[in-house]
Amino acid sequence: MAETKEPSAFRRFTDKLAVEAEPGLTTAQLMLTNHDLKPVEPARRQWGPWNFVGFWIADSFNINTWMISSSMIVGGLSWWQSWLCVWIGYAISGCFICLTGRIGATYHIGFPVVSRSSFGIWGSLWPVFNRAAMACIWYGVQSYIGGHCVYIMIRAIWKSWDRETIPDTFTEASGTTTADYASFFIFWLCSLPAIWFPVEKIRHLFTVKAYFVPAAGIAFLIWAVVRADGIGPIVRQPAKVQGSKLAWQFVAGVMSSIANFATLIVNDPDFSRFAAKPRDALWSQLFTIPIGFAVTSFIGIIVSSSSTIIYGGEPIWDPLVLLERFIDDGGPAQRFGAFVIAFAFALAQLGTNIAANSVSAGTDMTALLPRFLTIRRGGYICAAVGLAMCPYNLLTSSNQFTTYLSAYSVFLSSIAGVMISDYYFVRRGYLEVKELYDGRKEGPYFYNYGIHWRAYVAYISGILINVVGFAGAIGTDVPIGATYIYNVNFFGGFIISAGVYWGLCKLSPIPACSDRWMEVGDEIEDLRLAYDSQNASQEDDDDMSRGYKEGHDAKLV
Repeated sequence: MAETKEPSAFRRFTDKLAVEAEPGLTTAQLMLTNHDLKPVEPARRQWGPWNFVGFWIADSFNINTWMISSSMIVGGLSWWQSWLCVWIGYAISGCFICLTGRIGATYHIGFPVVSRSSFGIWGSLWPVFNRAAMACIWYGVQSYIGGHCVYIMIRAIWKSWDRETIPDTFTEASGTTTADYASFFIFWLCSLPAIWFPVEKIRHLFTVKAYFVPAAGIAFLIWAVVRADGIGPIVRQPAKVQGSKLAWQFVAGVMSSIANFATLIVNDPDFSRFAAKPRDALWSQLFTIPIGFAVTSFIGIIVSSSSTIIYGGEPIWDPLVLLERFIDDGGPAQRFGAFVIAFAFALAQLGTNIAANSVSAGTDMTALLPRFLTIRRGGYICAAVGLAMCPYNLLTSSNQFTTYLSAYSVFLSSIAGVMISDYYFVRRGYLEVKELYDGRKEGPYFYNYGIHWRAYVAYISGILINVVGFAGAIGTDVPIGATYIYNVNFFGGFIISAGVYWGLCKLSPIPACSDRWMEVGDEIEDLRLAYDSQNASQEDDDDMSRGYKEGHDAKLV
C-alpha cells in the first residue's frame, strides 16, 4: 500500500488560514465565494426601515458633514445658498443610494457580486479593488479626524496635553505633531474591537449613535448660540460672488455634497442586502439622507457663525478647533461639556468609519481573495492600511485632498453608471444569482475570458469625459468647456458610462436579460452554489426558487 504523503508546512499553514466554504465547490468557485459573499439568508436579514433611518442619522453627524457647507460659504455663497446646495446635493445622493441599494435589498448580494453582472465574473475585480483602495484611504483620514476628538477629550481632563508644549518628533511639513499622532493612534486602537462584530449586528451601534450624537450636536449649538447672544453675522451676510461665478459656485456646492457620497452610492448593496424586505431600504434612505445631512450642516453653519461673535475675526469652521477654544477659556464645567461633545464626535467618527469604510473594504477584499479573507479580516487589513498610509500627509492641504476626492469620484461615478444601467435598463431587474458565482465559460456573466468588454468601454468613456477638466483642476491650462464639464464630474461620468453601456448592449445583446421588469431575488430563500458539472439533476432544479423558474420562462435576449 502506497504511503500517504504528508502535506507540507506551507500547505498546513494555508489550510489553517482558509475560511469555511460550502462543500462541493470547484476551484473557480472557491475564488468567487465564501460565507460573507453568498446571498444573505433569511435569518440574517435583520435590518428594518428604522435601522436604516438610524444608520443615516448616525452617519450624517460627522466632522466632514459639518464642514461641507462651511467650505461653500468660504467659496462665496451665503449661508442659505450653501444650505440649499446641501439639500439638493444630498437629495440627489439619496436617489442614487436607493437605486443601487435596491439591488442588494432585492437579491441580498453585496457590491462585489452585483458588479459581476455588468463587469464580468473576473472583470469585476478592478472596480472592487478601486472601491477597497478608496475605503482604506478614507479609513485613515476619518481615523485621524477621530484622533483630534481624542486629543480634545484628553486635553479636557489634562490641559497639559498640548501640541504646543509636548516635545514634537515630527517635522513641520509632515502635517502632524507628537500629541496629534498619539491621539490618532489611541482612536485607531480603540476602533479595532468594533470591526469584530458581524454586519447584521452592528446596526445596534448606529442606533446608539443616532440618539446620543445628535443630542450632543444640538447641545453644542445651544451652547455656542448662548455664548454669542445670537446666531451671528453670517446669517445676515450676502453672497460674496455674483452672476455666472455665483451659479458655478452653487453647482460646485451641490457636486461637493454628491462627491462626499460617491463611495456610499457604489457600495450601498453591502448594507441593503441585510434588509428584511426591499421596501425597508427605500423610503427610509430616500428621506433620511437629505434631512439628516441638512440638519447637521445647519448646526455647523450656526455654530461657526456664532464663533465670530465669541472670538471675533474669521469664523471657526472646524467644530473641533472651536471646542479647543472653549477648553482654553473655560472652567471645569466647560471642560466637561467639551469632553462630552468630543466623545460624541469620536463616536460619530467611529460609526462612519465602520459603516463607510471598514465594512466596505472588508466586503471588497473578501471578493478579491475569498478563499482566505472574510469581512472581518478585510476590515482589519483596512485598519492596518489606514494607519500605515499616514493620513495626515493628505490633510496638509485641504485643496489637495479635495482635488483627490473629486478625481476619485470620477472613477466611482463611471462604475455606478454601468451598474445602474445594467440592472435597470438592460436586464430590467432580472439576475440569475447562482450564475454570479459560476466560473464556467458557458455562464451568462463570463463574457470574454470573464471580462465584459462593453462595461469597460463604457467605464473608460465616463472617465475620459472628465480627464481634460481634471488636468485643469490640478493647474494645467485647459479649454473652459472642459472645466465646465469637470464641474459636474459625477453627472458627466455617470451619464456617459450609463448611456454608452446601454447603447452597446442594444447593438450587441447580452444573455440573461428580461424583456419586461422582473425582480425575482426576494423569493430565493436557500441557494446552494455547488454544482455537478457532469450531471445536473432534476433535484437541483427543484431547489431553485419559483422566481427563477418564472425568469427562465420569460423571453431572454
